[in-house]
Amino acid sequence: MPDVVRPSPLPLLLLLLSLTTGLVDAASVLGLGKVFTANMTGNIVFLGFALAGAPGFVVAPGLMALVTFMAGALVAGRLGRSMGGRPLRRWLLTAAFFEVALLWGAAAIALCFDVADQAPQWALYAIIAATAIAMGFRNATIRQLKVPDLTTTVLTLTITGIAADSSLAGGGNPNWGRRIGSVAAILGGAALGALLVVRTGSLVMPLILAGALVLVGTAFCAVHPGALEPAKS
Repeated sequence: MPDVVRPSPLPLLLLLLSLTTGLVDAASVLGLGKVFTANMTGNIVFLGFALAGAPGFVVAPGLMALVTFMAGALVAGRLGRSMGGRPLRRWLLTAAFFEVALLWGAAAIALCFDVADQAPQWALYAIIAATAIAMGFRNATIRQLKVPDLTTTVLTLTITGIAADSSLAGGGNPNWGRRIGSVAAILGGAALGALLVVRTGSLVMPLILAGALVLVGTAFCAVHPGALEPAKS
């Protein structure tokens, strides 16, 4: 009998994680002052504005986000290499628990953080650090999983591919559904996160929701037969 090829459970999970990226960046940009904790391209641009003295932009929050994001990526890199050959389920659940602990930890800190006054300062930097570590960890994990057109955070190449590989450009529209889905998921997450931040005046709800979606989505993915396959790091 030929081996049964199980479909991967990853694409749907990564689309859900893309939605949580919108939630996290809505919380950071709208609630923590002009800083991204999931999108480092935007954060580097904001840092450039701050270094040039543009009004409303500050170096310290962006630098904190960048350094802690890299720290999260470093941890994920080491974890991924240790997971090679083990069931994908184990890797996904370990990564999810790590990320959720950080997102919900940030939500707990946000209970005592005043968005309007951006105070206290320790809470501001603690939330930046926790969410940036979580997003750096996630980015490095997704990078090692190597699922085409589903990075969960960066859309520049995805949007480029939609146009450059389209029928109008003479292409075959490869992974069209994934690409459009990624854009829609981050857009939807950002809109939902913005509504929660603006209407509640707090970062608690978007961060709790982001963590819950990561946990529930990963749990469903972990029971999929495809998650029994060995991870490839």
